[in-house]
Amino acid sequence: MTSTILCRTTRQNHQILVYIIRNSSSSSTQTSTRWKRLAYQLGGGLLTAGTLGYAWAHSQAVHASGNKAHLVPLPWSFNGPFDSLDHASVRRGFEVYKQVCAACHSMKFLAYRHLVGVTHTEAEVKAIAAQDQITDGPDDQGNMFQRPGKLTDYMPSPYPNDKAAKAGNGGALPPDLSLITLGREDGCNYIFNLLTGYQDQPAGVKGEPGLHYNPYFSGGWIAMAKQLYDDQIEYSDGTKATESQLAKDVTEFLKWSAERDHDDRKKLAIKAVLIFVPLVVLSYHWKRVKWASLKSRKIAFYRPKPKGD
Repeated sequence: MTSTILCRTTRQNHQILVYIIRNSSSSSTQTSTRWKRLAYQLGGGLLTAGTLGYAWAHSQAVHASGNKAHLVPLPWSFNGPFDSLDHASVRRGFEVYKQVCAACHSMKFLAYRHLVGVTHTEAEVKAIAAQDQITDGPDDQGNMFQRPGKLTDYMPSPYPNDKAAKAGNGGALPPDLSLITLGREDGCNYIFNLLTGYQDQPAGVKGEPGLHYNPYFSGGWIAMAKQLYDDQIEYSDGTKATESQLAKDVTEFLKWSAERDHDDRKKLAIKAVLIFVPLVVLSYHWKRVKWASLKSRKIAFYRPKPKGD
């Protein structure tokens, strides 16, 4: 239905009639505009899909030409957008790190206080920290000294410096594990596959002395020997310590150490979605109502006929 508003103005003895006609565009023009818009949308979607497909295929070709085996993806408990870390597994992973990994690898960005309320109680963490000797000082005589650890201390390194670490590991420097899952591509799957992927070297393949064959490591040869075995440690909660269980738990612990805000970040995302989705719907409706009359009107100016006619 077409509505018309007639406005009469006088300027220099000339009368001008202003007609404001809303919803006056023809159905054929509207249909043509809709088809053009749909064509643009389909073309943009096809172009985007083609670009992403080419990029994915190119990345797969690059990986296929690499010098290590493809990682086996695992169904981690934290993979989903609404899934959290398994904190029981994180606690067991800390036990694996303390009893196995801490002999060579440091975690210089992880403090004892970070464990409180996540894997252990405050009393438990204080007892764990007190078992470690921390270098502190200088004292009144200017000498460094050893003291039991406390909550504010960071995890001690097994070696005083990098040169000592290399000397104790045949020239290889054990990496710090604080952010290891972020520092490796597909970090969690990489760590699990690496820890459980040690094999006898294939026939005809000759390695170097002091190295161990692992197809999931770049080049296939790694200085670290196999570290995890069935029943290697005893979990405090009684879980059976198989090799795969040990690897899974320590990987989950390293995931938490690299992203301690993982669970809080997902909780915040859920709150943001619940708040902003209704706001977006309301904003869209308000925009349609506010601009409907302005975007669909047509203004026409006509010179009025002389009064004598």
